[in-house]
Amino acid sequence: MTALAGVRVLDLSRFIAGPYCAMMLADMGAEVVKVEPPGEGEYARRALPQVAGTSLYTFIVNRNKKSLALDLRDPAAQADLRDLIAQADVLVENFRPGTMEKMGLGWEQVQALNPRLVMARISGFGQDGPLAHKQCFDGVAQAMSGLMELTGPADGPPTMIGSFMCDYTTGMYAALGVLAALNARHATGRGQLVDVSLLESATSMLMTAIPEYALSGTQMTRRGSRDRYVAPSNTFEAGDGRYVLIVAGDDNMFPRLVRAMGRPDLLADARFATMAARRDHVEAIEAEVVNWMRQHTADELVARLEAEGVPCAKVATIAEVAQSEQLRHRGHIVEMDMGGQAVPMQGVTIHLSHTPLRVRHPIAPVGAHSAEVFADWLGRAQTPSDLSPSCGAA
Repeated sequence: MTALAGVRVLDLSRFIAGPYCAMMLADMGAEVVKVEPPGEGEYARRALPQVAGTSLYTFIVNRNKKSLALDLRDPAAQADLRDLIAQADVLVENFRPGTMEKMGLGWEQVQALNPRLVMARISGFGQDGPLAHKQCFDGVAQAMSGLMELTGPADGPPTMIGSFMCDYTTGMYAALGVLAALNARHATGRGQLVDVSLLESATSMLMTAIPEYALSGTQMTRRGSRDRYVAPSNTFEAGDGRYVLIVAGDDNMFPRLVRAMGRPDLLADARFATMAARRDHVEAIEAEVVNWMRQHTADELVARLEAEGVPCAKVATIAEVAQSEQLRHRGHIVEMDMGGQAVPMQGVTIHLSHTPLRVRHPIAPVGAHSAEVFADWLGRAQTPSDLSPSCGAA
């Protein structure tokens, strides 16, 4: 038994945000059919880096899905897509706004085909508004949302976050919206439109920046890894060149830190007596921490800090993350087959006690399930006209 057993999802999306949304639904047990062009499939399959001729980007966001090859430029394939939509519970797409309408498959049209359908539309700026048709990628959303203004060293330029945070977050918001819409359908019998955008997803992560500016005129900006309100809370270099993050700025944690440092005298210093004082003298207190940390290795520091109950962590390399005992114990690092090679990847992040999420199979070859989907969903065979001449029938 899975949480979304019996739920059918058509995934028309490409790249990261849309596929990640559909992958989360697949991990929860929905039958997710990824629709992509015959032959080479979606464009992102050819992105670097690759293993066994398949992009790792597509590999990590398209597991647990079936693959159906349809040439959506062909009117016959569009007709088949309408038939499939009529049988689906969820439709996920992240084309530029207006693309689905050009195929006669806007929200009004698909709702008429299937009143119970939940349609998740993922875009850069939403389905309406002055920027709706502007092209958008993760970095664009980071720049326009203010996230880049908040990221990077205080004396350096605005910096992108080291991952496609907006894509992943938008995919999660879309999946959350789909689950809410499916739940509402139990009461109303009708589906609804789920409209999420990269810009709004990015802006949702701005912490207190907007109300701070509105109320005080203060414009939040870059501070590196330094906390904005308490000190010391920052990333510091140890004597062996590794970095350690400590969070010890409040009045509960600071005494623990000075015990770990063997510096009880710091508690008697008026500059460090309160959170407000330490924040006002952040350079001075950080200088004390820097001097202490440079005398020890990162592992020694973590051991001392943890013994005193100070929240801390050595900044891990990706190699260390991949071998993390905690992540492997939790089943979060899994190995999937790609062309006969075992490839480690991130596993499920949600643990349900009675209907657990599972990684069942890796990304499918393009069109591998075309015949199966047509038979199960439509009760007929797929016709050669649905496919490009170079591909042939699946």
